[in-house]
Amino acid sequence: MIRDFWDWWSALRATLALGGIALVGAGSYGTAQQVQRGGEQVEDHNRQAGQGKVEILHVQGNVYMISGAGANITVQVGDEVVIVVDAGMPQQSDDVLAAIRSVTDKHILFIINTSADQDHTGGNESLSKAGWALPFTARSPLQKQGEDRFLMAPGASIIAHYNVLERMSATSGKEPLVPSALWPTDTYDTRYWRLYNNEGVWIYHPANAHTDGDSYVLFRKSDVVSAGDILNLASYPVIRADQGGSIDGVIAALNQIIEFMQPEAKEEGGTYVVPGHGHICDRHDVVDYRDMVTIIRGRIQYYIKQGMTLEEVKAAKPTLDYDGLYGATTGPWTSDMFVEAVYRELSKVKSKNQEEQNSGGGK
Repeated sequence: MIRDFWDWWSALRATLALGGIALVGAGSYGTAQQVQRGGEQVEDHNRQAGQGKVEILHVQGNVYMISGAGANITVQVGDEVVIVVDAGMPQQSDDVLAAIRSVTDKHILFIINTSADQDHTGGNESLSKAGWALPFTARSPLQKQGEDRFLMAPGASIIAHYNVLERMSATSGKEPLVPSALWPTDTYDTRYWRLYNNEGVWIYHPANAHTDGDSYVLFRKSDVVSAGDILNLASYPVIRADQGGSIDGVIAALNQIIEFMQPEAKEEGGTYVVPGHGHICDRHDVVDYRDMVTIIRGRIQYYIKQGMTLEEVKAAKPTLDYDGLYGATTGPWTSDMFVEAVYRELSKVKSKNQEEQNSGGGK
């Protein structure tokens, strides 16, 4: 019964006074790089944001990418409203909004968070407040005079997988870890959720990738995927094991994304992907990244079978030939941290398999 109510409520938010903008998902819970295509350089609009530069680039179709505000932000412009994927850091929200206004004056209706990470969610409150609300009133035009039911909060809806809300609303002592103004207002707990904004917008949830709350978004007509940190071209995959992340899940999610991608010729062009960090890329780039992750996983798995310790595996440098592209010796996610995360995950799998064999479960 509760689920039916929130399905109705989410649909009402999406269809009310929007001229055909429809939310058709199920299972909600209520609460750069410059690229060239066809010989024509994509136009960019640059702004300064603190010490960083916020830049908006046209990807293709109705989709743009904003870089320089934390995680990459994807912007899809429909005839009536705008959908934004990820919100960047809060201190750069004004520059993000200015970048969006440089290509459209339409209101933001939905903000989709691909994970709970701060560089994806920090700007939620500011972008939501700048988003769509009923003009001149907080009352639904479907309400009768004097009724107080079904009032809708002003601002854009913030959509994420249910695990993102669980993560952000967790408490430390008496206070939540993240202010409630940044939390998702609409969640889903199914394999996918769908929106419509002059093209199909499919939100997919791969299990246990970067975290257990990841989403990636396919804009079907524009032929663009917004991948979040499932694809991070600025580093090796960040595996948040404490949040349900896994190397096997990252590879599985990358394979899902690759299945959606259609190259134009010789693996180039065609479907474009906006990664969580790094430059706009095509199928060739995503396949190369998937292969890199798979190769390193295989190397570490081999070393584990040889009985090598974590320190011995690190000394063997299983990432060496890729460190020039993705490696780091300092910062929040180093090559050694990546190797350690993969080693610990695969060691647990090995131990579990051995226990099953010893108990007869592997027969």
